[in-house]
Order: sequence, then C-alpha cells, then structure tokens
Amino acid sequence: MKILVTGCAGFIGSHCCEKLLAEGHELIGIDNFSRFYAKSTKLQNMQSFRHHENFTFHEVDLRDKDALHQCLNREVDLVLHLAAKAGVRPSIEQPADYIDVNVKGTQHLLDWMVQTGCKKLFFASSSSVYGNNPDGAALSENAVVDQPISPYAFSKRSAELMNYTYHHLYQLDVINARFFTVYGPRQRPDLAIHKFVKLIDQGHAIEMYGDGASARDYTFVADTVDGVYKAINYLQEHSGVYETLNLGNQTPVTLSELIGMIYTTMQKEANIIRKPMQAGDVNVTHASIDKAKSLLGYNPQTSMSEGIRRFYDWFLTQKNDSN
Repeated sequence: MKILVTGCAGFIGSHCCEKLLAEGHELIGIDNFSRFYAKSTKLQNMQSFRHHENFTFHEVDLRDKDALHQCLNREVDLVLHLAAKAGVRPSIEQPADYIDVNVKGTQHLLDWMVQTGCKKLFFASSSSVYGNNPDGAALSENAVVDQPISPYAFSKRSAELMNYTYHHLYQLDVINARFFTVYGPRQRPDLAIHKFVKLIDQGHAIEMYGDGASARDYTFVADTVDGVYKAINYLQEHSGVYETLNLGNQTPVTLSELIGMIYTTMQKEANIIRKPMQAGDVNVTHASIDKAKSLLGYNPQTSMSEGIRRFYDWFLTQKNDSN
C-alpha cells in the first residue's frame, strides 16, 4: 500500500514508519517539526528510515491547507494520522492552538482525502477523551465521552466526531484508536517516564503530583504499533468501516508503583518532592481492550517492568552516544 503518515518524525510515528517499511509498504511522511520539543530529536527519530527507498518526506503543517494540497499531489491508499499538538497541561494554557492543530488540521486532512479519493483513515485519538474515572473501572468504547476535562481531550473527541461526519458524507472507512499512555524508546522528553529517568540520572529529585494513587494504563510502544499495524490491515481488507477502539494494556499502574519501578531499574535511592494534583489530570485510565482483541487480534505482550528496562537501556545508549 501507499500510506501517508502524518507526524512521522514523532515518537509513535517513527516507530510506525519503521514497521510499515519493514512490511514492504510505500510511505509518504509529513511533519511540521513543531517547537514542542527539539527538531534534532525528531530528526534522530527518523534516522533509520529517512533515506529508505520507499520513504518520501515533506515538511508541511496541516494548518496550511494550500501547502498540504500542493505538497501531496499523489494518491495514497490509506492515511495514518498521528500528527497532533500533544500535552494535557499545555492545552489549558493554549486552548486555541489545540483546536487549530487537532481539529482544523484534521479537517484539512479529511478534505484532502475527499479531494484525492483516499477512502481509508486511521486516526490516533487518546484515552483523555474518557475524562475522570473515579472508580478505576475498565473503560469501554461504549462509554459516554461528553465530559472532557482538558482542551486536549476536547480536541481529540471533536476530531473523532468529525471523522464520523466524513464517514457518513463521503464513505470514508475510519478507525479511531484511543491510545493509552504510550512509552518506550524515543518517548517524548516531556512525558513522565522520560522526564523522571533523566532527572534521576542527573542526581535530581523528581516531583510527584498527588498522593501517588493516580494510575495510568501504560502501553509499550511496540504493542501500540502492533495494534496500529493490525488496524491498518483491517481497514485494507474491509469496507463500510467506522470503529472506535482502545489500544491499551488493560493493567493500570499507580504513580507510586511507576516511580518505584524506575528507581529499582536504575538502582538509585528514591528522592521525591510531593506536590498537589494538577488541573486537567485524570485520576485513572484503564482500558478495556476486548473489542480490539476481537476485531484485530490485538494482544499486548510487554510487562511494565520489562518496558521500563528497555526504555532505560535506550536512554543509556542515547546518553553514551551524545558524550
């Protein structure tokens, strides 16, 4: 297949590109190298495939509709839409930016699909759309998701709804996949595991917001990418598709447990500064993955302790290479 990958230089996007190229697909990658973190990091993410014979790259911003249409003048079979303005806390400070990128940018992409005749879309949504989950129960795709507690969550839910509209009007086949706290090699430097490991390695204390009881359904990146790949195959093989799926690990880990695992893996003594819970943060994310298992054969394999070890091994390699 010819696949357009938006956000190809990001954490998840770069791993997906490696997988799809290894499976023989032809890719067109786009990224705008946003300033959310360093362009050099994103270029490093692309190092293994930037010059692959089946990969073409364009630096383009989805907000620029004219540039998008001028740049992408080739037909593709499927769009893997991973590009987004990320981060719950920054979205509270800059809500308009999140609407501009995550909603308007997605609309521009959908319009381009209609214009070029591309009928298949994989959209990366987020577990944030579920809002707060006070009892910690597994969240199913049938849950009512009309109470987002951050602009980031609202922007992702808005894009899901817009995807349905384009499915209805233009017969696009769509899978909305709600990712649950993806981690692993190349994780964004602003996210907890990467940030904690770097601080501990430098001999600094880490900040823990809340009492440590908040929990996340951490999902190792290789498991997420496997789910993405299975969903792409499903879209390729079926028509009339509109599905929303959780791609999680169905095993929430508390913040206290996570911090303990990191210190144990790094063989360091705990040094923690406790702070109040921050606005916009949900209490617990816990994915029901029954639908993804049934529909796709999705079955995450990586334990949290193994995933933390693999991330730390990558971190040490990157640190040594830069010295």
